[in-house]
Amino acid sequence: MTELRIRTKSKREMIDLTPRVAEIVARAGQAEGLCSVYTPHATAAIVVNENDDPNVCVDVLDCLDRLIPAGVWRHDRVDANAAAHIQSAILGPGETIPVRDGKLLLGTWQAVMLVELDGPRERRVVVTVR
Repeated sequence: MTELRIRTKSKREMIDLTPRVAEIVARAGQAEGLCSVYTPHATAAIVVNENDDPNVCVDVLDCLDRLIPAGVWRHDRVDANAAAHIQSAILGPGETIPVRDGKLLLGTWQAVMLVELDGPRERRVVVTVR
């Protein structure tokens, strides 16, 4: 198990973790298996999505804002970040990616992304290869 520390820079952003995760998979020396990528946070998520066109990330965040707007939830009276909690719960804290020939089995346009929904802050990402 390897833990990454990621310092986010914005309130909301998507960060491509693919190169770091691929390096961990390569170091593990396992030809076949599964790679688990998990973030132990309630206002961040891990997704597999496109990162070639930066507009996709902007569109994903915009869509989340339209589906789950800020400022209308009971928890907003406590921390003003209820939308981030709900969005994170919908996206989920982790992804599992197959490993084949010692590499992540991702599609041409797929990337492993950390989704920051309440930054900026330091985030932990746990990567396990089995």
